[in-house]
Amino acid sequence: MDFEYFSILELTLSLKQVSKKSNTRTYTTSIKFNSTQRWKLFKEPIIQYDSTKLRANKLLEQTSTTKDRSDYLWYTLRFKQSQPKAKSDLNVYTHGHQVHAFVNGIYVASAHGSHKNTMYTLQTTVPLVQGTNNVSLLSVMVGLPDSGAFLERRFSGLRRVSIQGTDFTKYQWGYQVGLLGEGQQIYTAASSIRLQWGMYGSSGSQPLTWYKTTFDAPAGNDPLALNMNSMGKGEIWVNGQSIGRYWISFRTQQGNPSQSWYHVPRSFLRPKGNLLIILEEQTGDPLGITLDIVTADGQS
Repeated sequence: MDFEYFSILELTLSLKQVSKKSNTRTYTTSIKFNSTQRWKLFKEPIIQYDSTKLRANKLLEQTSTTKDRSDYLWYTLRFKQSQPKAKSDLNVYTHGHQVHAFVNGIYVASAHGSHKNTMYTLQTTVPLVQGTNNVSLLSVMVGLPDSGAFLERRFSGLRRVSIQGTDFTKYQWGYQVGLLGEGQQIYTAASSIRLQWGMYGSSGSQPLTWYKTTFDAPAGNDPLALNMNSMGKGEIWVNGQSIGRYWISFRTQQGNPSQSWYHVPRSFLRPKGNLLIILEEQTGDPLGITLDIVTADGQS
């Protein structure tokens, strides 16, 4: 009976014509955001030790500290240097997905891991001034593991920090969960109006910058997507709704980003004056962003 049943089933399937929609898509640019006049920016403050309230004499585990309220955790310290040094070694060993380093409020370097290398070290040289120096390290996670053995024992965030051979792992650290823009909900219209935004300058983008613009919804009902290929890493909001994180600078073995277009649901849009907010962690160029209309190329 089993053999007879499967023979009949195979014959039935062979006589059927199965059709499906094509996976081929065409992206037609509808709006270019290539004018500096379109954009305004807000620079995320670099948190330093004096402005922190949470403190500990060790490096805290990130996930248990943020309690999933944010992808971001600031690790900050201050120390005195008797003599200025133009080049001092900074080594940050971390289990976070990415880390950005700032010394005395100035960006110095970033590093990230990979699927195969989740534990990595940021190594760079930094300038130290005579007197008090402030080191601010922003540890970034991109989602959390949801399965696997010993999940409760997994450690995220910084593990060891040394500067010019001195181990600061068990030093007095100050912490802040999240970014100021997150706490202020800068991506909503009401909060966006309250903040002081600057004009987009000709000097190019800087790390940890929020960008703001508005646009009108393209006519029709075809799907829409933002082409973010000119950006680095961050998150996108349309009218206060997140449409996802992006990480264009993280490339595949072929040298391409895993994703460049990000769907903008029509249901999020108004006919006029839609608010687009972008958090860029790195040095992406918002002038290269476009809003594209997506069409399917026939059926097979």
